[in-house]
Amino acid sequence: MCQCECVSHISRRKTSSSSSSSGKARSQAGKFVNQVGRAETPKEQRSSSDASRRSHRPPQEAATPHAPSPGSRTHHTPIPNMGSGHYFWAILYFASLCSASLANNAKINFREKEKKVLDQILGAGKYDARIRPSGINGTDNKATNVSVNMFLRSISKIDDYKMEYSVQLTFREQWTDERLKFDDIQGRLKYLTLTEANRVWMPDLFFSNEKEGHFHNIIMPNVYIRIFPNGSVLYSIRISLTLACPMNLKLYPLDRQICSLRMASYGWTTNDLVFLWKEGDPVQVVKNLHLPRFTLEKFLTDYCNSKTNTGEYSCLKVDLLFKREFSYYLIQIYIPCCMLVIVSWVSFWLDQGAVPARVSLGVTTLLTMATQTSGINASLPPVSYTKAIDVWTGVCLTFVFGALLEFALVNYASRSDMHKENMKKKRRDLEQASLDAASDLLDTDSNATFAMKPLVRHPGDPLALEKRLQCEVHMQAPKRPNCCKTWLSKFPTRQCSRSKRIDVISRITFPLVFALFNLVYWSTYLFREEEDETF
Repeated sequence: MCQCECVSHISRRKTSSSSSSSGKARSQAGKFVNQVGRAETPKEQRSSSDASRRSHRPPQEAATPHAPSPGSRTHHTPIPNMGSGHYFWAILYFASLCSASLANNAKINFREKEKKVLDQILGAGKYDARIRPSGINGTDNKATNVSVNMFLRSISKIDDYKMEYSVQLTFREQWTDERLKFDDIQGRLKYLTLTEANRVWMPDLFFSNEKEGHFHNIIMPNVYIRIFPNGSVLYSIRISLTLACPMNLKLYPLDRQICSLRMASYGWTTNDLVFLWKEGDPVQVVKNLHLPRFTLEKFLTDYCNSKTNTGEYSCLKVDLLFKREFSYYLIQIYIPCCMLVIVSWVSFWLDQGAVPARVSLGVTTLLTMATQTSGINASLPPVSYTKAIDVWTGVCLTFVFGALLEFALVNYASRSDMHKENMKKKRRDLEQASLDAASDLLDTDSNATFAMKPLVRHPGDPLALEKRLQCEVHMQAPKRPNCCKTWLSKFPTRQCSRSKRIDVISRITFPLVFALFNLVYWSTYLFREEEDETF
């Protein structure tokens, strides 16, 4: 029966231990041990006391059970002796109390705690999201400082024609709101997470050079708000933006462009709201950022506060320095233009009489070069200044057009030479006819014995001219050999006609002038590119 009472007593203690602390459990365990200790009386003492009570009991009490009177006190019967078993039950009781206390602490529902904390700090009538937080250290006359940082995920395109670029980034803001402080349950509740930005006060930041933008809502809205125990609020969102990027294309395609990302407050002046770059690393860029025709060399962060009629507004900016990849333009523009210019020189080596071949070659290269130039300009905005690519295509087009004009000059010189040759031939024929007529008159004269040669030659006499030339050749001193005349004499010409000389001179002049142009062009623009890089 003693064992039953102990078990019932232990069970009652177990049910009440879930709401009691471990210290109370230890005190109750001590009481139970003392109660059990009081039951430890010697067998002789218990037997003698039982005998004395039986001897003094009246006969009625011995015959019938004891029935207490309504006014009398009830005396509990002492717990019988358990021997050494009571130690086992005491230890079991103490262990059950400790395990119940630990289980009670382990079963704390932190999600329920988060709900209670959110209801406590953001409940109806407790927080007004329309009121901005206090300034530094909770002062009301100081501006709210908002720390900004971002992570550039990708840059999809840089459009030269529209002068814009598209970027996808994770944008973060952090500030302190004293009204959102809460108990962190001894460091177990690190922060609270929200997905609704309208629950707390938000800075009125906007991107001043934005053209288009959108949020990402797949699968869920890519935004979260973290509230820390000290009242610090972290806002993070993933957005895609198309931003304006004014470009200077004077050195295109050997240029570098600076595209900015500007952020400013729309309604709060610097007296109420100040944006600051996060200390350390305010801008992070994804590794292995690939752009189609550009390379991101570096980026710089700065402040750009603006003053208007309504006040001064806080502004931040990050400048992205892009370098254009020249290999694409070298393969697509410069090398094809050089090839077209060189092909136009082939007409210099064709016979001057091959008119269809030379005309078709010149016209084809000219039209191809014009098409190439128009295709290049179609991908660029119509600007008022001259670009580096305009200089290149203009000079190449000039060389191709010059080759076509050279054939026109050669054709004119050839026809002029032919006309002169015909005139000389007619003159010789007339002179020969006059001599034949004179000889016939002398032969028909019967009185004449022999035809005597005149002693004096007239100036127009061809025989006198021939003799004079022979004398002059013998009397002139020997001249130094001319390299150009020696090289020109190797070409088969009819008395070195002017048309052939023009072709020979063009074969040398055009390549030399084009090589000189390349030397000046590349040295000028590459040097200017290095100057821009240093600045």
